[in-house]
Amino acid sequence: MFKTQQADGSIHEDQVLNFLVNTIDEEVELDLAPNAETTVEDVREVLVGACADGTSVSTLCEKSEDSPRHNTVLYHLREKFDLESVERIGNTLFQKDVLDVLPEQMEVCADLHLRPYYGNEDETDGLYHSEAKRGTTAFHAYATLYARVTNKRFTLAVRRLEDGDTASSVLAEFLGVLDGLDFSVKAVYLDRKFYDSKCLTLLQAHNHAYVMPIVRWGKTITRELSEGWSRVIEHDLTGKLDGHS
Repeated sequence: MFKTQQADGSIHEDQVLNFLVNTIDEEVELDLAPNAETTVEDVREVLVGACADGTSVSTLCEKSEDSPRHNTVLYHLREKFDLESVERIGNTLFQKDVLDVLPEQMEVCADLHLRPYYGNEDETDGLYHSEAKRGTTAFHAYATLYARVTNKRFTLAVRRLEDGDTASSVLAEFLGVLDGLDFSVKAVYLDRKFYDSKCLTLLQAHNHAYVMPIVRWGKTITRELSEGWSRVIEHDLTGKLDGHS
């Protein structure tokens, strides 16, 4: 009697890689010349692998024996990919299946991330410059918006930051995303980088309950926050945005 072979119930690395590469291939077009040194699949695999390892394309190509040259991959990524289109398509894919499993009311979180850049100082176009931190002023910067359901994270949007972007401009886009989704927001949780008068004004204008760490700016708030715990204080943070105070 033949026995039916059962699946092992595990997800393997090569399956995830193939799934991601095929998904990118379906949604993001990448055309290479017939005489190109590498293939479209090689470029996509390097991109997915670098993202999965949390490393750079250059580092991945140097460590991998069968990867194409990093200069070749970076050239195609820079010349063929329109980052705004990729960001828009990526956010659409994030929301495509997630929205079907989310409850009608939930908590959402927004974070700003700065990853230090230590590469060539002449190749910082498109990066985000900020005050010195961890020995550099140039960063790979991005913001994430995600739903938190039973301590699980469901990403709704990712936003790349460039020079000129502000916390309030990013928050305005994220609040616009939430307004366009078919669920109600129970509360918004934000990291300390969103603590300014414009972000607070936006949250009040959208009528969202929110929780945000307070940054100790100035003598008054520092003194108020140093006088013990479990109490209510009032503190004025003045500013204006689009007529709101």
